[in-house]
Amino acid sequence: MGVTTEAMQTFIHSLSRFFQKRDFGLLILRLGLGGFMVAHGWGKVVGGPNAWRGLGGTMQNWGISAEWLHLVFGFAGTMAEFAGGILLAIGLYARTASFFLCCTMVVAAVHKVQAGDSVFMMGAAWPTELAIVFLALMFMGPGRFAVKPGSAI
Repeated sequence: MGVTTEAMQTFIHSLSRFFQKRDFGLLILRLGLGGFMVAHGWGKVVGGPNAWRGLGGTMQNWGISAEWLHLVFGFAGTMAEFAGGILLAIGLYARTASFFLCCTMVVAAVHKVQAGDSVFMMGAAWPTELAIVFLALMFMGPGRFAVKPGSAI
C-alpha cells in the first residue's frame, strides 16, 4: 500500500501549481503588512499631537530642529502607517502607500542606528527589513486582488 511514483508526481505538480499564485501571495502580503501598519499607526493616531511631536522629533537626525516641523513630520509618519496601512491592505494606491511606508521605515531605521542599534540586530533590523519589502511592493504593485481607483467598493 505504498505511494506510487505517478501519484507522487501528480501531488508535486498540483502543489507547485498551487504556489504559483503571485496575486494571491501579494494579497496575503498586503493584508498582513497593512494590518500590522494600521495597528502600529493607531496608537499614534489616538496619541494625538503630543505623540506626533515625539515621533517627529526623530527628524533631528536629518537636521530638522523646528518644533512645528516635528509635529508635521510626526503626523505624516502617523498617517503613513495608519492610512497607508489601510490603503496597502485593500490595494488602493498601493504603490503610493508603499512609497510613504518605505520612507517612514527609512526614517525609523536611521533613528535606531543613530541611537546605537545595528542594522543587523534587533533595533534597526525591523524597520530596515520593512523598508526593503515596501520598496519591492512599489515595483510589484498590488496584484489582481485589489481595489482599483474608480471601482465600486
